[in-house]
Amino acid sequence: MSIPVVPAAETLGDLKPIATVVFSLGSNEGDSIEYLQAAVNALATTPDVIPVGLSSVYLTKPVGAVIDQPDFRNIVFVAETTLEPSILLDRCHAIEAGLGRVRTVVGGPRTMDVDLIMVGNRTVQSDELTLPHPRAHERAFVLIPWLEADPQAELPGHGFVADLIVALGTDGVELSEDEQVVLP
Repeated sequence: MSIPVVPAAETLGDLKPIATVVFSLGSNEGDSIEYLQAAVNALATTPDVIPVGLSSVYLTKPVGAVIDQPDFRNIVFVAETTLEPSILLDRCHAIEAGLGRVRTVVGGPRTMDVDLIMVGNRTVQSDELTLPHPRAHERAFVLIPWLEADPQAELPGHGFVADLIVALGTDGVELSEDEQVVLP
């Protein structure tokens, strides 16, 4: 007897749909690698979140910065989940708060930034959350690590991540050869 394979985002009977979720994580304050590792550990151990990909660490220039600040360390974490986007967003905020994020200056330095980029093909438009992330297709610091973590990645409404990178370019994003974050 064989067990049927259920493709992502489909259901079988009373099972919840499974969706690919993409998180973009960044830090440029304090020990950024330690903060990124702690955030990955927290995401990877979240019930109903199953890790499937993690990028290398990339050094990136601050985007839209209104004050002088250090470069960011960015990674992308890809998982499968049955959780609703609102629950995932709450988890992102809890991780940021737990790692000392203080929101004082928009675009300012931070210990941890956890952005929810997409949850399957879901679209959400609310005061708290927009999915897919409204600026992900314009951000090389999201797209480049995402392509590494998932070479077949596609951003709903915008196309394949590889094509978006070709159109956008890779300026300001550099692989960090000597820094590493791993799945627990």
